[in-house]
Amino acid sequence: MQPEQPSGPDPLAELRRRIDAIDDQLIRLISERGGLASEIGQIKARSGSPVYAPDREKEILSRIRQSNAGPFPDRVLSAIYRELMSGSFALEKPMRIAYLGPKGSFSHLAATGKFGASVEYEPVSNIAAVFSEVERGHADFAVVPVENSTGGGVIDTLDSFINTSAKACAEIIRRIHHNVLSREPLDRVEKLYSKPEVFAQCQQWLRETGMDRKIVPVASSSKAAELAAGEAGAAAIGSTLAAEIYQLPILFANIEDNPYNVTRFFVVGRNYARPTGDDKTAMMFAVPHRAGALVDVLDVFRTERVNLTMITSRPSQKRNWEYNFFVDTEGHIEDDAPRRAAEAAREFCLQFSVLGSFPRAQEVD
Repeated sequence: MQPEQPSGPDPLAELRRRIDAIDDQLIRLISERGGLASEIGQIKARSGSPVYAPDREKEILSRIRQSNAGPFPDRVLSAIYRELMSGSFALEKPMRIAYLGPKGSFSHLAATGKFGASVEYEPVSNIAAVFSEVERGHADFAVVPVENSTGGGVIDTLDSFINTSAKACAEIIRRIHHNVLSREPLDRVEKLYSKPEVFAQCQQWLRETGMDRKIVPVASSSKAAELAAGEAGAAAIGSTLAAEIYQLPILFANIEDNPYNVTRFFVVGRNYARPTGDDKTAMMFAVPHRAGALVDVLDVFRTERVNLTMITSRPSQKRNWEYNFFVDTEGHIEDDAPRRAAEAAREFCLQFSVLGSFPRAQEVD
């Protein structure tokens, strides 16, 4: 017996017809937007302006969030507009983005989340080389990890800032989940590959399973996955994207110590971003080896009422027991208080550099 067919008009058909009509309007408007982006690209090409402008990106995304009346959450609209901007970059001038590779690294995830599917990506073997690609003009921008909420500063990135002309022009904050990837069951794993910072973020799981005795540090989590895919008795800690790319089963998901684990990345270019009114500035300095030298510098920021949002240190690599201090401050270097603080701090330092000014990240990706 056949089911009885409902009588009257199909309510789904009418709703779908209305959606199709809206889609037709959206396509016309998106195409019109693309035409305007092409005109902007021609103007930028004549003036030598960069295609990607972090301040303009922040302005667009802020306006979209303020205008959003639902039902879609802000993150959905942000994702849509990031892809629209990515397409606009391609219409203006094809862009190349360098990142710590191979494909599937957390830097790869951060880069594609920031710049979308319409730009060219270049995986690079180590973080120093990522900076070099920007300095040489082989890449327009690069994405590098700078700080993790569990493991602290990323030493390769901090050390690379010591000898580079590249500047931080944007920041990305991304939630990070670590997964054990392997074609072998855990009791047959003899080597566990990953980046040292990743091991530092998974200490509890490593100790509980005894895998802390089998770790092998490599340059990136995606390199770890690549090695694990080609070796018997090997596993890696990496991303779900790496699992997909290298066709590795996920044995254990989300093994990080902190379930709210996030990593902050810098977008590195050849210039600062323009001020937006909600910015941060990264600085690096070295002080004389004497009592109170660091306090003298920090007092300058206190006097100017400039808040520090990060401070960490690394050996200077020039003299024993001499350190470079890295700080992030609120405000743009062109703002009065940060500019005065930087000028006054130089008087107490052996060396002082502004590493970049950039819009404050508005959300965790």
